Amino acid sequence: MTEEPRQRRIEIPSDVADEAGVPEDLQSDVDDLEYFVPNTLRRRKIGKVYLVLAVLIGLVIVLTDLPVLMGLVPGLLLVLGVHHHLAGWDLVVREQRALDSANRHVEFPVGHASATVNFEGWRARPVWNVLVFSAEDPPTKRGLVRLDGITGNIMEAYVEDIPAADAVEAG
Repeated sequence: MTEEPRQRRIEIPSDVADEAGVPEDLQSDVDDLEYFVPNTLRRRKIGKVYLVLAVLIGLVIVLTDLPVLMGLVPGLLLVLGVHHHLAGWDLVVREQRALDSANRHVEFPVGHASATVNFEGWRARPVWNVLVFSAEDPPTKRGLVRLDGITGNIMEAYVEDIPAADAVEAG
C-alpha cells in the first residue's frame, strides 16, 4: 500500500516554538483551537447603551439649565446609537458555509482556502471574501469568491491561472 503524498505546510517543531515563545494559537501542531467571527448583531447592544446615555444626558441638560451647546453630546450619542443599531446585522452565513459555497462555485478542485469577513457600505453589511487555490501542488489556479454574509448569495467571483514559476523567472 502506497502512502499518499503529504501536503506541504508551514510547521514549527514544538521545542522551537516553546523556545521562541510562539503563542499557542499560532503553533501549527495545535489543531483543536476553535476560531470564530463574532456576530455583528452585538453592535445593537452598544447602540442601545448609546441611546440610553443620550436620553439621560439630555434630561440632565434640560433639568439643570446647562448651556444649549451641551446638547451636542446627547445628539452625537443619538447618532452613534442609531448607526450601531442599523449596522447590527445578523451574520447568518458562518465561515464554513462561506468556504463550502466558494468551493462549489469555482470550476476546479480546491486545495487550500481562506475566508475573511469584510464590511461594506455605511451600514457595514458583512461580506465574505474567500480566497481559493487549486488542489495541485503547486496550485495552478486561484480565485476570489465574494458572498453576502446575510443571504449567502455569490456577489462576484474571479478566477485566474497562476503562471508557472519558470515562466515568471524567465520574464
